[in-house]
Formats: sequence, structure tokens, C-alpha cells
Amino acid sequence: MSHDHPAGRHAVVLAAGAGSRMSDVEPVKPLAEVQGQPLLLHVLASLAAAGATGASVVTGHRAAEIEAVLPRSPIPAEAVRNPDWASAPNGVSVLAAADSIRPGSFLCMSDHLIDPLLATRLVAEARAPLSLAVDRRLGHPWVDEADVTRVRTAGRAIRAIGKRLCVYDAYDTGLFLIGPELVEALRQQKSPSLSDGVAVLARLGLAEAIDIGDAPWLDVDDARALELARRKWRI
Repeated sequence: MSHDHPAGRHAVVLAAGAGSRMSDVEPVKPLAEVQGQPLLLHVLASLAAAGATGASVVTGHRAAEIEAVLPRSPIPAEAVRNPDWASAPNGVSVLAAADSIRPGSFLCMSDHLIDPLLATRLVAEARAPLSLAVDRRLGHPWVDEADVTRVRTAGRAIRAIGKRLCVYDAYDTGLFLIGPELVEALRQQKSPSLSDGVAVLARLGLAEAIDIGDAPWLDVDDARALELARRKWRI
């Protein structure tokens, strides 16, 4: 498969997981509809509004069904299958799309609704090889505190990241700007998660946190969040 794309910012969207926390209401989470559109297409539209000109969508669980909606994407979108999706962490899905990753590529989860303003702010402020959009509004009612990935920062620098951090000052919104440095960090580890790769770059001083301010986002990871999205999301 060719990975040549038109000039512009490329996006990698992770859509390979089983979505087990929402499987009782939506068997294919990236296709759960909000305002008449699958989550995946909302993500691609927000990235397009922020300058993405093409996307690689990493698939695994129910891959054919997800790939069937890609012709409706607002930007050219190709599928990249991760054969190890069922047994490996999400860093392996990033590696599946490694050939399409260039400096300044977007990386996003397929189940995270993001306001285009959030992505635009990330692009405007990013300086490091890895830039993560973070939300410093701790306790926000849209965030599942028990499941969100937590980030500890010192100014713009990321110091630590993970779901079990006890000391943290920001939430991971699931939107990054990345480059080959993340690919290399992930390749150094066996079966890595994305957070593992971010942690490697953080230790090297190559990972920064960009404050999204008041820009809305929502991790649609379970039935509660899906209901919230259907009632509250107005983009």
C-alpha cells in the first residue's frame, strides 16, 4: 500500500481496539453515531478543519465495517490494519502506521470527540517533537476520572503520563502532534503502549504539553459518555 500523500499535515487515527467498555450498547465503537455521524467521521472532520490533508486509520476489531465508512471521510483516508490489535497495547497500532508518520503528524483516538479549536491551538503552539493537547480543568464533569490518562507537567514539559498517576495536573485529551521520534521510542520496547512511548520522549526532554484552554473534548469510552455526547456535543 502506498503511503504517499498530498502536501500537508497527515493524521493517524487509532481505531483498532475492541471497545469493550461500550460493547453492550455499541459493538463497533468508532461507528457509534453522534448527531447522525459516526465518531470516526467527527474526528476526521475536526482534524481536516485544523489542516489535516490525509489520514491513516489503523483498524483491527471489526475492521471491514470501519473501513466501509472511510469513503465518506472529508479528507482522503486509507486503512492500515494492525494484525495484533487483540493482544497488543495501542503503541503497536501507532507502529502499524509508522510509514506515514512525518514531523508534525496528527495522532488521535477514533473515540475522542475534539473541537476543531482544540486541534488548531495544538498546531499553533507546538514546538517539540511530541506535543500533547492537555486539559488542566481537573474535575471537569465530562471526564471519567477513574479511566482518563493523567499527565504531570512542569511548565510545558511532560514529566510523567499514565492512568495511575497519583500526582498530576492535566488530562490527556488524546490528540497529539508527533514525528519519527515517537516511532523510534516505541520500537525500542516490546509491545508498548502509546503512553510508554510518550514517557520515553519525556525523559529525553522531547515531549511537551499544550494547554487547550476551554476547547471542548470528550472521550466516548462507555455508555455514559456516549449518552453525554448525544445530549451535549454541539460542534
